[in-house]
Amino acid sequence: MRAKPILQTVEPRRISGSQPRLSPASLRTEASPVESQALLQGQRTVTISHNGEIYRLQETRLGKLILTK
Repeated sequence: MRAKPILQTVEPRRISGSQPRLSPASLRTEASPVESQALLQGQRTVTISHNGEIYRLQETRLGKLILTK
């Protein structure tokens, strides 16, 4: 029989008068949603350049979005 691991949350220890260190991941905030109409601007297809690659964002007849490379 295997023992189940015990998970617990541990608060960061403070060294007298210091602030706890924050990791870069804890500094991230959730991005605000962008309305699809702001991207499409009345068109059914737009091209997006990202890191040197071209992508195509397309709205289907049923109102779904498809992103292709």
